Amino acid sequence: MSTQQAAPGRSSTTLVLVTLFFGVFVMGCAELLVVGVLDLIAADLDVSVSAAGGLVTAFALGIAIGGPVLTMLTMKLNKRTVLVGALVVFIVANLVLVLASHYALFLAARFVAGAVEGLFIGVAFVAGMAIVPPERVGRAIALIISGVTVSAAVGVPLGTLASQGFGWRGSFTGIIVLCVLALVATLVLVPSVAGSERDASADAGQAKYAFAPRVLFMLTVNIVVFTSLYTALTYIVPFLQNVTGITGALVSAFLLAYGVATAVGSFGGGRFADKSASGTLIVGTAGTAVALLVLYFVGSIPVLVALVMLLWGVLAMSMAPSLQLRVVTLAGPGGRVASSLPASAVNIGIAAGSAAGGVAISGFGPSAPIITASAIAVVGVLLAWATSYLKPPVIEKTAEPAA
Repeated sequence: MSTQQAAPGRSSTTLVLVTLFFGVFVMGCAELLVVGVLDLIAADLDVSVSAAGGLVTAFALGIAIGGPVLTMLTMKLNKRTVLVGALVVFIVANLVLVLASHYALFLAARFVAGAVEGLFIGVAFVAGMAIVPPERVGRAIALIISGVTVSAAVGVPLGTLASQGFGWRGSFTGIIVLCVLALVATLVLVPSVAGSERDASADAGQAKYAFAPRVLFMLTVNIVVFTSLYTALTYIVPFLQNVTGITGALVSAFLLAYGVATAVGSFGGGRFADKSASGTLIVGTAGTAVALLVLYFVGSIPVLVALVMLLWGVLAMSMAPSLQLRVVTLAGPGGRVASSLPASAVNIGIAAGSAAGGVAISGFGPSAPIITASAIAVVGVLLAWATSYLKPPVIEKTAEPAA
């Protein structure tokens, strides 16, 4: 069984969680910044925009595939050491982007960056959960995972704006500087959290629990929730322009408001996760389905669209802490391995959602992704209800041999 240092005091715990949040935030900015500067990168590398889009795919595959593999390989290492190592590799990977000019090297660097981000997020959850009492685990997860939503809401728009003045390489140089700050903060503030001291058979046992059918079933909820989200979100700009009738800076304002709403939902969702993660998922998926349906019908009224997008953002990301907590809880002894799996599921959902939305908008117009996303969210309601009956494994202690 793993050991750790004594839990720090309340104020120190907050500093640790903020440090982990900041690390996830910086990595999230690096992940999503490419979307905002895709045309600039394509022109610089002399490739098509669709080819440059492969940098997004490479990062997502890095998280989905590399994250769980690296988590397994580093399970026995001290979690603070793993966090520091992940940040160092992430810095190097982004230095490659700033200094290199070869497309293939870019793809490799993005895959590596995605893999260590998946590792960092999973280990950050383990470290954060280790320093808080059980009744505050959901809030700890919410603060850490909010790094992703805040990066989308604040970091990416600012990074994209900076790229207009300093170029896309300048924006990624800023990311590297922030990564160095996160590295220093991690070295100074994050306490030691020991890894598992187990043999190979025990490691296999962890994997058995982490990939148990109940955990995989729970991961399907993660996939469906984010498939619904990105079916609509990937094509929300064409919807706002062609259906709602807004353009230019007003579109950015709508997106920024939505991003802030997701951050609020992610932060607030931690308390609901602590109270009832299963109930939060049922309410969240149902609320999302309704919000998207309403958005479809009021799409031509800007004020109502703005209000519904705010509600949609809060509901969608309020589920994130519960999704993470349910997966880790259902994995039981395999929780450390399972902690990186939701990030993989999320990226599968993002890819599936973008594809589904693309088919919908190509065949039926700019409103189609919204109603398609609502239908997918209904499937999420059914899955959330079904998974509410899943229970963590009961671990029976081996009886002591008779004297």
